[in-house]
Amino acid sequence: MTSTSADVPALWAVRRSSTGTRISSAALLAAGVALFAVPFGFAAGVVQQLTTLFIFMILAVMWNALAGYGGQVSVGQQAYLGSGAYATIFLTQHAVPPYLAVLLAAVASALLAVLLAPLLLRLRGGQFAVGSWVVAETLALLVALDADLGGGTGISLRGLNAYAPNLRRAYTYWITLAILLLLLGLVVYLLRHRMGVALQAIRDDEDAAAALGVRTGPLKFGLFVLAGFGCGAAGALTLANTLFIQPQSIFGVQWTAYMIFMVLVGGIGTFEGPILGAILFFLLQQQFAQYGAGYLIGLGIIAAGFALYLPRGLWSLPADRLHLRLLPVGYHLQRRVARPSARRSDV
Repeated sequence: MTSTSADVPALWAVRRSSTGTRISSAALLAAGVALFAVPFGFAAGVVQQLTTLFIFMILAVMWNALAGYGGQVSVGQQAYLGSGAYATIFLTQHAVPPYLAVLLAAVASALLAVLLAPLLLRLRGGQFAVGSWVVAETLALLVALDADLGGGTGISLRGLNAYAPNLRRAYTYWITLAILLLLLGLVVYLLRHRMGVALQAIRDDEDAAAALGVRTGPLKFGLFVLAGFGCGAAGALTLANTLFIQPQSIFGVQWTAYMIFMVLVGGIGTFEGPILGAILFFLLQQQFAQYGAGYLIGLGIIAAGFALYLPRGLWSLPADRLHLRLLPVGYHLQRRVARPSARRSDV
């Protein structure tokens, strides 16, 4: 009795989706749609806090896309937050309706990224990180010198005073949620497309990726502009949510520190991790932000602890132990169920 290789079934198969990911994807989509009803059933304070949480999620997802998938570790993303916020002020001063100004400000931040990309994308590693920070500081100084934008003392978004407070909070909430869902959808599309694989190859070794035929320049450019758009939208929405900004605060490097914390604690290079990190950061901020410097020191200690003892973040715990994946992004190996096969005998 002998058997041939055709009688032996493959034990492993490469899969992108499964029944579990399809169910969880549908559930997450339904939850995202259901969240639009929150302003109808919850108090104004809850609506405003959820808006803040969604802004944190936008920032975490964008920084993770930039650094976790593309390897572009920026400490200057506050440049686009500030540009988005102040572009909103500038547009409303020129008779643009405030919520239209918010959307146009996000586009303006993307255009700023287009202008800065030829300069910054020439840099790598620490040079890129420092260069992006220098750009943010330069923009902060320029805005502080502009009296029409409030100078160093800050400025209010007066255009939203035309809306009743509850209506204003609801509109800001809906726009924030819509932009968050849009950006999440774009990231899912990116990860399911071959561009996502190419970007991760660039992250791991840009020179090797280029040698294999990956067009590193256009891919890095596109990701850089996407992150500029997302962070610009977050800055404009922060202004719409708080109604007041100052150059020192909106251009402050603490914003990038928050992004790094959320991504590092949640799980860099994963889709779900930054969202989980944003929720944790939001809860910590709600409980301990009043402690000032002690709060920031605590965040640093927590981030250092995760870097040392759980470098893949919180999401690695359920992902590794339960093999949990919420969305069909990337590829994974799945063990096939072996089926008995009839053996042939050679006479």
